[in-house]
Amino acid sequence: MTHITLEESKPICEAAINKAEELGIKIAVSVVDSALNLVTMQKMDDALILAIDGSKGKAVASEIFGQPTGELEERSKRPTFRALEIQWGGRFVMGQGALPIIRDGEVIGACGIGGGTPEEDEICAASGISTL
Repeated sequence: MTHITLEESKPICEAAINKAEELGIKIAVSVVDSALNLVTMQKMDDALILAIDGSKGKAVASEIFGQPTGELEERSKRPTFRALEIQWGGRFVMGQGALPIIRDGEVIGACGIGGGTPEEDEICAASGISTL
């Protein structure tokens, strides 16, 4: 299994933060690898403290399911997914704002953002991932 590396994740965070600055928002950005390990996390000054856990939880969900978390929101209301969220102890968040990182057809990690609107978070994640 291939993982996103630390060196690859740093520019992802930087680009996501640059996009947040353009949008005039304060975010936290988390990059996890394919084993759900946190590789990089950065929080902008004055970003909400909840943005940290939100960004990581969204990144974990995107990696687990191999999809943008915005596509998971509707499913999150189903009993099976609610039970999974409980079983996983809140480690993943099925809300818009994270995208999988895919190389050669394989999910190697995910980038999650917290702090803006769901749409702004996803825009920042896409901007970060575009650096690869």
